[in-house]
Amino acid sequence: MAPVSALSRLPTGAKLFITLSVALLLLALIAIGATLQTGRTSDAEARARLRIAANESARSIAIELVGDMNALRVAVGALRADAADAPSCARAQGVFAQQATTGTRFSIVDRSGRLLCGEPLDSDIAVDTTTPVGAAIIPGRGLILSVVGPARGPSARAFFPQRFLAHLTAPASRAMPLASALVHDDDMLELATIPDLGPLDRIETVQNDLALGGLTLRTSIRSAPITSSFLVALMLPLLMWAAAAGLSWFIVDRLLIRPLRLLRASVASYTPGEVIDPGRLGPLPAQEIRELGDTFRAISRTVALHEAGLAEAVVRQTKLTREVHHRVKNNLQVISSLINFHARGAPSPDATAAYASIQRRVDALAVVHRNHFAEMEDNRGLNLRSVIGELASNIRATAPEGASSLSIALDIDPYMVNQDVAVAVAFLVTETIELAMNCDPAAQIRVAVKAGDDDKKARLRVVSRAFVASETLETLLSTRYGRVIEGLSRQLRAPLHHDPMTGAYEIAIAILGRD
Repeated sequence: MAPVSALSRLPTGAKLFITLSVALLLLALIAIGATLQTGRTSDAEARARLRIAANESARSIAIELVGDMNALRVAVGALRADAADAPSCARAQGVFAQQATTGTRFSIVDRSGRLLCGEPLDSDIAVDTTTPVGAAIIPGRGLILSVVGPARGPSARAFFPQRFLAHLTAPASRAMPLASALVHDDDMLELATIPDLGPLDRIETVQNDLALGGLTLRTSIRSAPITSSFLVALMLPLLMWAAAAGLSWFIVDRLLIRPLRLLRASVASYTPGEVIDPGRLGPLPAQEIRELGDTFRAISRTVALHEAGLAEAVVRQTKLTREVHHRVKNNLQVISSLINFHARGAPSPDATAAYASIQRRVDALAVVHRNHFAEMEDNRGLNLRSVIGELASNIRATAPEGASSLSIALDIDPYMVNQDVAVAVAFLVTETIELAMNCDPAAQIRVAVKAGDDDKKARLRVVSRAFVASETLETLLSTRYGRVIEGLSRQLRAPLHHDPMTGAYEIAIAILGRD
């Protein structure tokens, strides 16, 4: 019951596709099995007939050739004892007399090449003499067999023409055409061929060893041909599968794929706030797809309600954030005004200088806040060039009377940093410039921000002659500025390097990228 219940939960298109596929698969398997069984039966019958015919042909040619070579071997032995033994030569001629009309000839010669019996034969054809009977095939002409006697004795050769050998291998029954050939090493003498052999015909072949000079008889027969009905039977499963695929595709496309494609396009073009209406897609044939469309409509309606609520919340949050930034800005301005007010009424120059120092730090914080508020909409970070440039202008404007000739040169690439880094950099630049002013009011200061060791780092460098090792510098660093600068370097998570020979402070800062 489990497979039935699982099948019932499948979509309609899947049920049709599975049903058609299984039915056509069973028919295809039956057709393939029947075709293969018929082919195997026909091939087995052909092989059985071929073995019978090949054994008959091999036995016929082996008997004839072995008998002829035995007669020559006897004659060679007799002529070795008496080269003028005419009766032995006559007996050999009698054996070959019946075959003379077909072109069969033999010759017996002594070691000097003098003809003792038979007819002269071509002695230039090499024959293997390592076996009792040597063989050599003359392609297109016939076969040469040789018998070699003892040392300093006569030898014999016999030539069997192709036509004679073909007659020997012809089967008694000609109910089926056979192809036969004598094979010796790499040479082959074709004795019979199968007429009208086409490229689609299949051939069964067997080889029989004749046990004579290394000769082999190769016999072939036409197996069951590849007819049009056989091809149709083999192609039928493929045709059935093609029909199943086409029919299934048509059904699944109409019931599933096309409606799903339309529904997917509607969902892909969906924008927040809209409600998906499956009714605009036309009639959806499958119940499952209709239910899916209704689900999308319900979800899109819910999302639209949430989008409206989120949009209102974002508006409220934006207004609140701007109000907070506005109040922070106003508070910083109030603090700056109070510092200026108290600085004007300071009782001593030292108090005025202290108020000015506090004023510069409040200005640094205000500069960072203004730039952060300006970049808040894009959220790309703060531009160090803008921050340090505005900061330098404020410091020059609030410089004490003794540092009226203060010069601050800027060489800053437009790197973007986050708010935490911008605050620390602003305070560090303010501290180092004020340190330079206190060490040497007439000193020239150069602030540079250039590329660092990798794409995520930049190097902040503040250079001035006031930073060259001196007693005043050491005193200021040990009393106040040293602790502040060290704390800012820890906030930037990098060591601050001081070169007392060239008068430079340098530190690596994290960046977000270039503007």
